[in-house]
Amino acid sequence: MNTMSNGVKIVIGAGEYVNNPGWIHTQEEDLNVLDESTWEKRFPASSVDAILAEHVWEHLTYDEGLAAAELCKNYLKPSGYIRCAVPDGYFPDEDYQQIVQVGGPGPKDHPAASHKIVHNYHTLTELFETAGYEVRLLEYCDEEGKFHQNVWDGADGVIFRSKKYDPRNQGDKLAFPSLIVDAFKG
Repeated sequence: MNTMSNGVKIVIGAGEYVNNPGWIHTQEEDLNVLDESTWEKRFPASSVDAILAEHVWEHLTYDEGLAAAELCKNYLKPSGYIRCAVPDGYFPDEDYQQIVQVGGPGPKDHPAASHKIVHNYHTLTELFETAGYEVRLLEYCDEEGKFHQNVWDGADGVIFRSKKYDPRNQGDKLAFPSLIVDAFKG
């Protein structure tokens, strides 16, 4: 892909990380995927080339995720996309699943405490397709826990928690993979 060098590219829920230089890094209070007024203040409709959301959609219910996908679609250009990464519900590791489960592993201050859903490639694909996107799977585990990886370019949005970039996932053993999709506006 790598088609936009100077377009409007946004990272939603960037946290303290700046993995994507040249992108606009936002927090929930700056740009809320469920509050159109925060978008209207910053961007005209159909003006955004790309949106990156690394470990954001699991903090939304399925219906909230669908509403967020629809809202983002209003601001994406016709060929724009969302690169979305979430914890993978089919990754076959009990400790990982305990950490990423709905409500997190226990402590209220844990980053996963506000998880509302654990997606697998079926549910995340369905969510974005229902919102009118064409979905391409980049990294994911299938029902048997087998990991799949398609070719993707970090120039189109780096997902740190991936096989491609996370040092914990280098070599033959995965420690903390993500389910990653590109969802293209039609």
